[in-house]
Formats: sequence, structure tokens, C-alpha cells
Amino acid sequence: MSGNFDDVQMSMIEHLGELRRVLIVSLISTFVMAIVCFAFVDNVLKILLKPITSTGNEVVFISVTEALFTKINLSIFLGFLCALPIILWQFWSFIIPALYKTERIYFTIFVFVSYILFIAGILFGFFGVYHIAINFLLKFAGPELLPMITIGKYVSFTISFLLPFGLVFKLPLAALFLSLLGILNYKFMVKNRKYALLISVVVSAAILPTPDILTPLLMATPMYLLYELSAQVVRIVEWNKKRKNCKVKTETVENIE
Repeated sequence: MSGNFDDVQMSMIEHLGELRRVLIVSLISTFVMAIVCFAFVDNVLKILLKPITSTGNEVVFISVTEALFTKINLSIFLGFLCALPIILWQFWSFIIPALYKTERIYFTIFVFVSYILFIAGILFGFFGVYHIAINFLLKFAGPELLPMITIGKYVSFTISFLLPFGLVFKLPLAALFLSLLGILNYKFMVKNRKYALLISVVVSAAILPTPDILTPLLMATPMYLLYELSAQVVRIVEWNKKRKNCKVKTETVENIE
């Protein structure tokens, strides 16, 4: 009994040590990539500022250190995005030993596609929605008010605006794996379409607390469309399962005969 307890305790210590290694490698990779990204942060900042500068407005800083710390924060965010494949790989290597062969294949695909969809969501959010939102918000102020946008708040708003798009774009992938596990079905998704639409609007308004209604709707629209896409993904998975079950039944009957 004592030997088994010692084995379990050693196993837990080994797992905690492995998890600690994963976290350290993830932090170091983010830090290193942040240093690399700092060399290109001015070019990235120029792209991020284009929605403002294209309207003829300028972005200012109101404290001596604001510009420097904004560039550092932006570099850390970019470093995290660049280091994300390494971070995902580290967590993949930590979890993969506990999975079966088929589960390993699914999980590997999930990690790879998850990163691609996350980046695609951020790019879509910036190039597809962000420009429209900024133009509308600036015009919403009216001609009487002069915009004085600080670089720190602008970059913080940009990051908080884009991150949800990266997360939302993973919805079809999550639906795929939940349907493969039998947790989610097409009938349930069709039945709850109206709630999905309501949740999309509420979540968008909570994530993007702007005084206008257009900006949350700009995010709610692709969010709901992704829900519909997810429903179709689940439908295909169910059709494929039924086709395989029919094939198995047919082969069973033929073998009996």
C-alpha cells in the first residue's frame, strides 16, 4: 500500500515538474519573441494606426512614458501571438502521452487548426470590421468635437477589439469536436438559433462597450454566421456517423447470411 502511494506521489511530482517546465518554456518563448517583435513594433504600429491616420486625425501621447510602455505592451502581445505555436506545442507534448492513438491525431489537428483560426479571426477583425468601426465612431462624435486619441488607450482598445474575433473563429472547430464526442447535435443547434442570435448580440455588447449599436453588431454578425457554419459542421458529422453505422449494419447482415 505504501509503495503504491509513493508511486502516485512521485507521478504527481513528475507531472507538476513537467507542467512547470511547460510554463517556463512558454514564458521564455513569449519574452524572446517580444524582444524580436520590438524591433518591428513601429511598422506594426503604423498599420494599426492606419484607421485613424487615414481619416486625417492624429494620435498623441500625454505622458512621457506612454509611448514607450505602449510599444512594450504591443511587443508583448505580438510576442505572444508569435510564440503561440511553441506554447501550444508545449501543452500538446504535456497532454499527448495520456491520450490514445486516435485521440492524439484529433488533438494534434485541433491544436494546429485552432491556431490558424485564431490568427484568421484577428486578421478578419482588423481588416474586415475594425476600419468600419473606427470610421463610424469618429463620425459619431460629430463636427463639434475634436478627437484627441492617446496611443495607450488606442492600442488597448485595438487589442481588446481583436482578441474576441480570434476566439470566436474557433467556434466551428469546437462544434466539430463536441459533435465527434456526441455532446452536441444538429437538432439542438437548430432549436436554439434564436438564443444564439441573442447571445451573439449580448456578448458583443459586453466585449465592446461602445455608445453606438453598430460596433457590437459588426462583431455579432460574424459570430452568428459562425454559429450557423458550426451547425452545418455538426450536421455533416452526424451524416457521416449515420453513413458509417449503416455500412456496419449492412456488412453485419451480409456476414450473418
